[in-house]
Amino acid sequence: MSLRSLLAKLPPRPRLYVATAIYGVAGGGIAVAFHQCIHLLYGRTFETWAVQSPETFAWRTLALMLAASLAAGLLLHFAGPSAAGSGIPQLKLAYWKEFGWSSPRIMWVKFVAGALSIGSGMSLGREGPSVQMAGTMGSAIATRLGLAKAQHRMPAAAGAAAGLAAAFNTPLAAVTFVLEEIIGDLNSRILGTVLMASMIGALVVHGLLGTEPAFRMQVPNEPGWQVYVLTPWVAACATLTGLLFQRGSLNLRGWSRSQRRLPVWALPVVGAFLTWVIGILVWKQTGRLGVFSLGYNDLSDALSGRLAWELAALLLVAKLLATVLCYGLGGCGGIFSPTLFFGGMAGLAAAGLGQMVLPMPLHEGDQVVLAVVGMCACLGAVVRAPVTGILIVFEMTHQFSLVLPLMLGVLVSQAISRRMMRSNFYEEVLEQDGHHLNRIIPPRDLGAWQNLPASAIANFHPESLTDIGAESMRAAFDGHPYSNFPVLRNSKVVGVLTRHEIERALISNAEPMVEPAVIVDPQESIRVIQSRIIDSRAGMVVLCDEKQALLGVVTLHDLLRAQLAYGKVGED
Repeated sequence: MSLRSLLAKLPPRPRLYVATAIYGVAGGGIAVAFHQCIHLLYGRTFETWAVQSPETFAWRTLALMLAASLAAGLLLHFAGPSAAGSGIPQLKLAYWKEFGWSSPRIMWVKFVAGALSIGSGMSLGREGPSVQMAGTMGSAIATRLGLAKAQHRMPAAAGAAAGLAAAFNTPLAAVTFVLEEIIGDLNSRILGTVLMASMIGALVVHGLLGTEPAFRMQVPNEPGWQVYVLTPWVAACATLTGLLFQRGSLNLRGWSRSQRRLPVWALPVVGAFLTWVIGILVWKQTGRLGVFSLGYNDLSDALSGRLAWELAALLLVAKLLATVLCYGLGGCGGIFSPTLFFGGMAGLAAAGLGQMVLPMPLHEGDQVVLAVVGMCACLGAVVRAPVTGILIVFEMTHQFSLVLPLMLGVLVSQAISRRMMRSNFYEEVLEQDGHHLNRIIPPRDLGAWQNLPASAIANFHPESLTDIGAESMRAAFDGHPYSNFPVLRNSKVVGVLTRHEIERALISNAEPMVEPAVIVDPQESIRVIQSRIIDSRAGMVVLCDEKQALLGVVTLHDLLRAQLAYGKVGED
């Protein structure tokens, strides 16, 4: 008898618990397997070759990085373009626009390309890929259990929490990250299932790899007063470092996606070569390998008081540049680990500079505390998940005395980052790709929900066409994933052009057929626009003002997502 049949015989609540346990075991398992593959490849190559002659290490690592990045680039380009990058923006997109469903192909493409890239020395992290693979695994298992596509949000979120819990060995931080970043609601109805899956993911990594945290730290029982004096300065430096990384990597990513001189699959090779140059120069000068791959050994030394602040500053600059190149040129890996590396090194370097103005030198333990503050501040600036940042460090150290400095650092970080950057890293990646997430949480009462205005669920960032020439249609078709585009003439809506019609017109070099637009007032109720959407040939209504100027659109997909958000069972 199949597992699907067995689950079908259980009452709803026990069935939910059993399914959540499966998501947790699978998500934690794939994250552990990914970690082991990266560790095995990196250990057998970089760490083994580093004790041989410098010439042998240099040419072998160069050959490895170029070959692995070429293989990863070809795999991503031809087998799964959506598996490139971190993976967390793609999972967020799947959660909000595809009801949590992701193609199972993403798992194996991400696994192979990510392990090759990170294990061969690319300066990227494994936590983002672990979250995407585990969330996709949850969706794939939900399909095998017979759940409809519209019910995949909870499995995807549960799998993601289990994957992050296994990657960092921090189950509480995994829960808050999924709630803060992917779901966007710390009071979500699926909190219980996410918490259970995260706990199981942590048990999986405990059983397979032990209870040791990702980083080794030595911190004092009570930070000195100097820590509180320097915390705002350290947090500000770490925050600015994170924002510099965010702006630099996204600018390079935007350029790489628009350039036409090199094929997309070749760009990671360029990033690998430049990273190798930077890493080799640092290694020859310092003997440190932190520029390559995760850099956890050097970060652990910094957090154990075994790294001078001057060396931390050098590693910070080199790692920052290498990660911008790797991510911006299409590498397969996340930014979670590099961000913590930047923060730790920036915190240690800023502490070293700051103690010059203090009447007495900092103790070694206080320098470590300030490095930890830098980690929280940098992560908070880039990801905008302040609770997650505090919990990650707290779970790693088990030191309650760190909570106050961490909270102060996160407050400084959020104040600076929200003033200087409109969105966090993941949101900007989605916007760069032409996606705008509308997180709709309607009222619990059905009558109140149906009487909401259309503006409550509308997309107010639609892509429109002001002319229907071949060049404009090609730009819209290639640059945006939407199925329909409002057509404007003299700033007024005159119709809707479907994606299918654009493709037909471009292939046949013919005049496109513009569908009539169904125009509604933004204050029209959801009850009314439901039938208007069905009447529309394009499956979309256009919101306009009294002068017929475009305000927004509501598609059938928007309506379905909003109705699922209203539902009471698992689709938050």
